Amino acid sequence: MPASPSTARAINDRLALRLLQHEGPLTAGQLKQLTGLSRPTVADLVERLTVAGLIEVAGEAGEQRRGPNAKLYGIVADRAHLAALDVRTEGVAVLVSDLVGRVLAEAAVPIGGDTGTGTAVEQAVTLVERTAKEAGADRLHTLGIGAPGLIDPASGELRDSSGLPAWHRRLVAALQERFPQARAHVENETNLAALAEQREGAARDRDTFVLLWLGHGTGAAVVLDGALRRGASGGTGEIGFLPVPGTGGLPSATDCEGGFHSLAGSAAIAALAGEHGLTAVGARPTEPVAAALVREAVRPAAGGGADRFLDALADRLALGAASVVAVLDPGCVVLGGEVGQAGGDALAGRVAERLRRMAPLPTEVRPSALGGAAVLRGALLTARESAQEELFGTR
Repeated sequence: MPASPSTARAINDRLALRLLQHEGPLTAGQLKQLTGLSRPTVADLVERLTVAGLIEVAGEAGEQRRGPNAKLYGIVADRAHLAALDVRTEGVAVLVSDLVGRVLAEAAVPIGGDTGTGTAVEQAVTLVERTAKEAGADRLHTLGIGAPGLIDPASGELRDSSGLPAWHRRLVAALQERFPQARAHVENETNLAALAEQREGAARDRDTFVLLWLGHGTGAAVVLDGALRRGASGGTGEIGFLPVPGTGGLPSATDCEGGFHSLAGSAAIAALAGEHGLTAVGARPTEPVAAALVREAVRPAAGGGADRFLDALADRLALGAASVVAVLDPGCVVLGGEVGQAGGDALAGRVAERLRRMAPLPTEVRPSALGGAAVLRGALLTARESAQEELFGTR
């Protein structure tokens, strides 16, 4: 049966809003071309969405094109404000944006390992409040939160994990209490990094890939046919627990020491660099020391010890990457996190060379384009999509 007029209008409105979400401001003519709708139908939906306060004139398409057809229509940016959080073991970073993702304010606070749970939670929540105030946001509509550890696929909550600070588990509830009107979405940090690399970074042209997270710790995110895969218990990508040769032991269910983490975590990479006579130069605040060491090693004038270090590191990374490639055949592995970005093409090329020898499946290896910032970008993308879908009914 044909759709009723009201149903047809709703479908057309959602189609136009979805295009504005993904393409940015468009003219009525561009909406007509992209939707295939008639000019009068497009004019009607533009008027409806404008009156409803969902879209507004965001500029003109060009100085040589004056008149109604030159107007650019975009989503009303200040209809809602969003906060994105990157929660690490050593601190929290936050940014606040408008509904189209324009960053209005951002800040970070370190939280030491000896900080009490209540104090740590209060520091993090206060940081969000202060950043929202700086951004001019009276209220927050959606919170996107990236954190290490497992996310329960049934409840969407952060599960208890050994080795992580107790304040991580308490933080989400505290944020919901302080911002009761806001919806909170929690996701594993590596999964968010993969989402950001897919949308804005190194994997923009890939529907299927694996991101190997190399930061303070290790992890992996799996994207197959455009969809992020989390697994039955939310644990897809816990590659730090992967048994590999060269560690002198095996991991346990509660401790990843002896697994891939013992070869590719920041402390392990720093120890490897020390064996080759490398020292960290120009380390950035809160960045893993391994990233500074790798960045130093890839400098053209770094010397022979740096080359031997990079070769040894590539040997280690290839062990984890080859295991993932043999099971998933992703066609592309992104070396993510601060270490992957610091290694650039020099490290990625070495890992790719070893994969060609270890696995029969053709696999491209790419360095991260976003590094550690990918978690915060992924949290923002998640918050923005969720808010827009709720406000605009485009699910």
